[in-house]
Amino acid sequence: MIPVIKLEGISFAYEDRLILENLNLEVKEKDFLAIIGPNGGGKTTLLRLILGTLRPNKGDLRVFGLAPKKARHLIGYVPQHGLFDQDFPISALDVVLTGRLGLHSLFPRYSATDLALAKEAMRTLAVEDLANLRYGELSGGQKQRVLIARALVGKPKLLILDEPTSSVDSRVEEDVYALLTELNEEITIIIVSHDLGFVSSYVDQVACLNRRMVIHTTEEITKDVVAGLYQSPMDMIEHQCNL
Repeated sequence: MIPVIKLEGISFAYEDRLILENLNLEVKEKDFLAIIGPNGGGKTTLLRLILGTLRPNKGDLRVFGLAPKKARHLIGYVPQHGLFDQDFPISALDVVLTGRLGLHSLFPRYSATDLALAKEAMRTLAVEDLANLRYGELSGGQKQRVLIARALVGKPKLLILDEPTSSVDSRVEEDVYALLTELNEEITIIIVSHDLGFVSSYVDQVACLNRRMVIHTTEEITKDVVAGLYQSPMDMIEHQCNL
């Protein structure tokens, strides 16, 4: 079976500054992978490489066996921060519908199929009753569900989320991860997070990234590792992952 993502010897630099060095990674169908690491460790750069908005300087990167740009339609992406001005008068349904734009046109003219798929995605995320509410009026948890629905409306095979719980409380965080666990029964998920103590109870593997990468199974993430990570995240990532 073709891996969902395969990195072989991937390196990337901005001018003379090396950001990622010799990364090797294989993500299989229905894996649930967390990527952790310090700020500036290369997490966002790696996502951009997978999404095809950057190209590696060295190595080979394939997404569903294709060059990343050619596989973009197979990926749903939830960015770290919402893309919509909180005061802009856009409804929750309109936000979800924007997930259909890149599939056929740059112009916001939606078909009956687009509308049906948007409503289906909102129903899956249990936010269908919020369809006509202004996005800016929603709670943090509701906004996250709407953004995930937006990512799912294109029927992706891979869902990538960048810090999806960075602006919500612990109760909503647990709700979001429980939801992602359900979605993982159907699709592959990659999530970037700083909260290793929380995500390690949900994911299959943890990729420690600080320019270089080391992969751990969740069984290898001990309580001591988690405690040390909170006390001194950079030092613990370097020590435990030998980075």
